[in-house]
Amino acid sequence: MNSKLMSASIVASALALAWMTASASILAHHGDAGRYEDKITTVKGTVVELQLINPHSVVVLDVPEDGKVVRWRGEAGSATQLKGWCWTKDVIKAGDTITMLGRRLKNGSPYMTLSENARVIDANGKVIYKGNDPGQPNEPGPCAPARTAGR
Repeated sequence: MNSKLMSASIVASALALAWMTASASILAHHGDAGRYEDKITTVKGTVVELQLINPHSVVVLDVPEDGKVVRWRGEAGSATQLKGWCWTKDVIKAGDTITMLGRRLKNGSPYMTLSENARVIDANGKVIYKGNDPGQPNEPGPCAPARTAGR
């Protein structure tokens, strides 16, 4: 094989590998389109657990509904993002009462995303987490580092 053909083959292989890697990265993170209802659902209940994990943290609540208790889960941002809202493992504890507003799964499961228009409100009525407004970037939260111009 001559050197020009071999060089072209190596370049083509490298480009194919780069394209496949980029495609895998793009597909790795899911979008919410079509997964959740458009309307906001509100649930109030007792905290069972707060999982501050990446890529999505989870708030688990026991919510009284029609004479029984239903276990709800609210999927929030990453642990890093929630630190911007002053969240630590102690911000809400098992036994605390909170209210979550978010978009429920379309299949009716007791699971919601705490993204667009979402709120988490403590027992005193204080908003302790706010999801982004549609079309707007997430608010950094009161404990997030200051943003600089051009960022």
